[in-house]
Order: sequence, then structure tokens, then C-alpha cells
Amino acid sequence: MNVLHVYRTYFPDPPGGLQEAIRQIALSTQSLSDEVIKNRIFTLSPSPIPAQIERAEGWVIRARSWIAPASCDLGFIASFQRFSRQLEWADIIHYHFPWPFADILHFLSRINKKYNKPCVMTYHSDVVAKGWLGKLYQPLMKRMLNSMDAVIATSTAYIKSSPILASMVSSQYLHTIPLGIMESSYQPYQQDAIDISLQQQFSLKAGEYFLFIGVLRAYKGLYFLLEAAKQVDFPIAIAGTGAEQDKLSAIAQQSSTIHLLGQVTNAEKMALIAGCKALILPSHLRSEAFGVVLIEAAMCAKPMISCEIGTGTSFVNLDHKTGFVVPPKSPNALANAMQKLITDDDLTKTMGKAARQRYQALFSGEALGMAYAQCYRKILNDKK
Repeated sequence: MNVLHVYRTYFPDPPGGLQEAIRQIALSTQSLSDEVIKNRIFTLSPSPIPAQIERAEGWVIRARSWIAPASCDLGFIASFQRFSRQLEWADIIHYHFPWPFADILHFLSRINKKYNKPCVMTYHSDVVAKGWLGKLYQPLMKRMLNSMDAVIATSTAYIKSSPILASMVSSQYLHTIPLGIMESSYQPYQQDAIDISLQQQFSLKAGEYFLFIGVLRAYKGLYFLLEAAKQVDFPIAIAGTGAEQDKLSAIAQQSSTIHLLGQVTNAEKMALIAGCKALILPSHLRSEAFGVVLIEAAMCAKPMISCEIGTGTSFVNLDHKTGFVVPPKSPNALANAMQKLITDDDLTKTMGKAARQRYQALFSGEALGMAYAQCYRKILNDKK
């Protein structure tokens, strides 16, 4: 079975949670022993040389991204040509939403009529706060969703709270598969992390800092975290790059407890997670649909602090069990949650242990791979 994943950006370009989610789906499905599933990832890149990259999860097929208005990478003629060649290889097309240009690729390539191949979509997030562009996109989005053989949400909470899924997708095509992580895929990074000195490399002491890791975007709620930091005399490390980097840097320079680390390697990321007091994901908008970094923290037995935004983040992080879930846009609530962990080491360890147990039960690579393989088989059989 050949599966072609389609998303606007992918490794080795700057990483993000959605790229990691795609990597884990590919790795977990190809690791199944009862059938052979091969994966490729079609994507755009500002610098698509080489055009094909072999990775453990499959070949990455790249065309040029010429422009990216509102974080929507757009390709040109070469992207359609390269995409069409991959359609000949694929048995299943697996789209990752949102990426409006993928909708254009889908319809102009006439997948349903010319190729008659089943299409599945993992619905990672609503299109949030895009103004008139979002409204202009809605007719195409509805048509794209209705053309899928299966639409997969990453949590039941997101299905219940998404007006788009409720109004545009029939329940018979709507499924839920939580994201997950193959722990074995992180072992090389964890092994390399052993040799990293947090003190020498980041001026941090193990167990004595909170950690945020992610792309520095507006919906991540980092300005609220910086406000909370004023109330907590405890280091906060922020790893990642993005559009908000310069603004955050200007604010952080006024504080001795904020450490902006920039882009980190996978090994550095695992060292930072292993050494942190807890992981904080202060995202305040629904664009944060799940939070793969929360699963990474849970895998490493770390408690979490996140916000209640009606998405899968509160499915991964259970309030007062694996960490704290606080109201969004509330620096006071973030500071109170941090203070509870600072002053109670036993609570920190108990929540971290519960997080690890929840990872093993719900977010392992084995569960992820079996669920997607079952979905692939069903839509292939239904298409016959």
C-alpha cells in the first residue's frame, strides 16, 4: 500500500508540531508487521534543492514555494507536474488540513475523476483568524472536505467544538484518531541528549526552569507567558523561531528570567524536555488543535501547563492529573499553576508519572499505526 502525504512544509525545513505528526503517522504505519505500507510526503519549500530527500519515514518530494501569504505556501507549474507524477505511484492520497493550495492541487489534478483513488484528510485545525481571506476560502474548503473518503479529527473535543466539522462534514465520513509518537523514533535524539550540558549550552540548571518549545506564532500565547513570568521568580526557556521572534526578544531583554534559545536540534530539544520542571503550552487560539509537544513531554514523564481552548490539548493534558489546564489569555492563571509546581516537588513527580502512563495508554506509536492502517484498508475496500 502506497500512501502520499500532502502538506505545505516538511523536514528538513524548520520543524513544527504538524510536521512531526506526519512523520509519526508515516513511521508508525510502515512499522506494522502484517502489511507493507510505504509513505511519501509531497511538500513545498523555499529552497527545494534537492527535490527528493530520502528519510526513515519515506521519500520527501519537494517543489518550490514561491510565496506564503497568511502562512499558505503557494507553488507554480512545477508543483502540479511533480504532484501528478506522485499520484501515479500512490494508492491513497492523505491530505493534512489546513493548506488551501492542496485543495487547488486536488481539483486541478482531477484526482476523483482521472485517478479514482481514495483520499483521506487529517483535520489538524480550523482556519482561525484569517479575516476576509478565510471567508473567501470557505466554498473551496467545503468542496474539498466533501470530496474526501474520510476526514479524521485528532480528538472528539475538536469535533464537538469545530463549527466547520459540524457544518461541512457528514458524520459517516468523520473519524477520530489521536496523534501519537513512536518512542523508538526518539531514542537516537535521547541518546545524543545525554552529552548535552544544559548549563554550558543554555545557562540552565536541570529541574530549575519551565520550557516552551514551538514555532513562535501569535496564537501560541507567548505574550501572556511573558506577563506571567513577571509574577514568578523562576527561569522560563523558550525554544523556537518564527514570525513573533523579534517582538518577543525585545520584551524578553527586559527580564532576567526569560531565556530565548532560538532554533534547537532534536537532541537539544530532548535534553531541554528531560531537564525542565514542566512544559508550558500557553496557546490561546484554536489553531493549537492538539500539541504534539505535549505528547513529547508526557513521553518524558513531565507535567504540563496548557490552556482550555476546546481542542485536543486538554485531551492530552488532563487538568490536575497530568498537569494544569488554565483559562486562556490569563497571565495570573499561568503564574499560579507554575507556582504550584515550583513549591511542590512531590506534585510535580506525581503529575509527570501520570503523564507517562497516559502516553503509554493512548499516544503510543503502535496505537497510532494500527488506527491509520485500519482507516486506509477501509477506504481502499470501499473504493473497489
